[in-house]
Amino acid sequence: MQLLLLFPGQGSQKPGMGKDLAERFPAAREVFAAADDALGAPLSSLCFEGPADELTRTHNAQPALLAHGAAVWAVVRSAAASRVAAAAGHSLGEFSAYHAAGALPLADAVRLVRRRGELMYETGVQRPGAMAAILGELQRPIDEICAEASSVGTVVPANYNAAEQVVISGEVAGVERGMELAKAAGAKRAVRLQVSGAFHSPLMEPAQPGLAEALGVAAWSAPAWPVFSNVTAGAVTDARAGSDLLLRQLTSPVRWVAVIHAMAAAYPDGTFVEMGPGNVLTGLLKRLAPNHAAKTCGTVPEVEALLAAL
Repeated sequence: MQLLLLFPGQGSQKPGMGKDLAERFPAAREVFAAADDALGAPLSSLCFEGPADELTRTHNAQPALLAHGAAVWAVVRSAAASRVAAAAGHSLGEFSAYHAAGALPLADAVRLVRRRGELMYETGVQRPGAMAAILGELQRPIDEICAEASSVGTVVPANYNAAEQVVISGEVAGVERGMELAKAAGAKRAVRLQVSGAFHSPLMEPAQPGLAEALGVAAWSAPAWPVFSNVTAGAVTDARAGSDLLLRQLTSPVRWVAVIHAMAAAYPDGTFVEMGPGNVLTGLLKRLAPNHAAKTCGTVPEVEALLAAL
């Protein structure tokens, strides 16, 4: 079985995440303890117990999701590593993918995404913005809709999740106008997202110097297998290139459709495995790579099922 690892992004976090893994597997327990030590804060308690509103805060959700993905990987690594062909992650999840590929040590990765979350939140306070999910088939390209809506406020496509699921991001007026234009173009729904800033848009530019500094401090190594970039949808095998693309990712759209299509084409016999809480990415795979097998791996039963299959 050839494995293609996928790591989820913000929105997949939930209280209780990873608790069963830590109770069942020493390797997972060690990861959460190491994450707590790296941050000097009880991240594991926040993952296991919540509260939800605190866990959802950007600077908490990002290290929590990375820690959960790292814990799952630590449990299955000895059985799975030789079968991994490539990895990818959605937004924050791309950092988790680099950790799993051995490019980022756990402590560095946790501190890095904590800092990323802080910078994104602070920038959202300084430059308030909005994001909205556009659902349904559109009669006009989303890029064209955003360009027209930007006449009242900057707005851009932020996540190309599927043909019928795109997220737009930018100034509030532009996002609201984009929602109106999307509905006029046939969108079934246009829904404002509960986020603290206009992620993956030019409004995040003030966060770039701080993130560049944090990326530069981390001890990078070449990934053991290709990590597909959100920015280019191409395979990355060089640590410097990976770091540079993670910086660009802050203000660039997540090209998830292109990422999955590229991975599916490169590895036609691969099995996608979503490493972390929930099944958001697995759900998208039904539309993006319907001919590929897909598994979720975030709970004890799912981990045991994967280990049995290997």
